[in-house]
Amino acid sequence: MRAQEFVELLKIQPFVPLRIHMTDGKFFDIRHPELVLVLRSRVDIGVASDPTKGVLDRVEHCSLLHVVRVEQLSSPSQTKSV
Repeated sequence: MRAQEFVELLKIQPFVPLRIHMTDGKFFDIRHPELVLVLRSRVDIGVASDPTKGVLDRVEHCSLLHVVRVEQLSSPSQTKSV
């Protein structure tokens, strides 16, 4: 996947949560686009054990060469506003 393609997925309004599948079988859920930093050859994803606290536990560095696929977790019409 190219970096610009990934940026376009993050810009979709309203944002649709994504799941990134990697070549090693790992996957990462992106619930908020502001927790992702897209670089030329990788994506850095902030991971929190408790998203309600707003504090990250770690950052996962994912090479764009190893992204197998990206899927939407829900459509904007299925996302509830609270």
